[in-house]
Amino acid sequence: MKFTVLLESQRLASQLENGLQSETTKLKVPSFQGSTIKGTDISPSQYEQAVLWIEELRSLFHFYPETFFLAVSILNRILASVKAQAKYLRCISVTCLYLAAKANEEREVIPLVKDLVEQSECMCSSAEILRMERLILDKLQWDLYMATPVDFLNIFHAMVMSLWPSFFHGHPQMNPSRHVALLTRQVQHCMACHQLLQFKGSTLALVIISLELELMTADWFPITSELLKKSKIENADFINCKEMIDRHLERLMPSNSVYVFISTSKAVRSKKRANISSPEGCNAQAVTVVRQKMSKPFQDPLTSASESAHQDIMETEFYDGFKYLYSEEGTEEAAINASSYSTLH
Repeated sequence: MKFTVLLESQRLASQLENGLQSETTKLKVPSFQGSTIKGTDISPSQYEQAVLWIEELRSLFHFYPETFFLAVSILNRILASVKAQAKYLRCISVTCLYLAAKANEEREVIPLVKDLVEQSECMCSSAEILRMERLILDKLQWDLYMATPVDFLNIFHAMVMSLWPSFFHGHPQMNPSRHVALLTRQVQHCMACHQLLQFKGSTLALVIISLELELMTADWFPITSELLKKSKIENADFINCKEMIDRHLERLMPSNSVYVFISTSKAVRSKKRANISSPEGCNAQAVTVVRQKMSKPFQDPLTSASESAHQDIMETEFYDGFKYLYSEEGTEEAAINASSYSTLH
């Protein structure tokens, strides 16, 4: 048993190292100068709307969440490399999603370009998307892949599960696949916040994990410290990112707090998240579990009964994908799929 845990730890450490290397060599994000992206006429709100739209299209075409993250990564690299105009942003965005789908999705799931144009209502032609596709590929030298925030989220979460297998004891309503799916949604929200572009994807993922740990266990601090050490993230970056994400997610909660998780073994009372003043010197605070999450990224809080039923079906499909990641189906095939699906290329 100990040998198996050691092998798993080594595998995750290797994936993390590869991801950090990919992030270091390929990460490019647009910088904002004044009221626009530097060298362009694209405003922060236009950028955020483009990211939200990419997620809407991902959901429309039933792509994996990983496809959304890769599409936004491609979008950021392009906007950081060329002086794009706002009038082309919609075409750039849908093309980034199309390229990400080609990289991540099964062939039968990827729509034809003409169907993509029609269903996305992108207001550009098939020829324009194909031309934009070639321009993006040439600019990125046909190297689309880099480690995204969701890759790091999966690695960090798997590390927590490996090092602390009793993490969900006392939380019978939660399991690893459902838990990581909920965390993925939080990271999706963060991707649509232009202020968070200054932080690496690995930092975003670790902060999301850390904030969740504070809510679920009184022993969150040593776990966070261990992950911080493994990820080689600067303390100052972690603290600044944590404070900004905490504020960002709290602003979203009032209109989107439809998922509530309450531990049956603990008293219910709301507490403010504990703040970290210094990773080395702060005192860990016990935080009672009162969990509120957004049920669907970027969804209007007012939904009809039919929309809610459709959402339940979509959530089931969403969680099923993560069951393979954590081998919860209990089959050898699931274990093989999980290993190949979570590996960083």
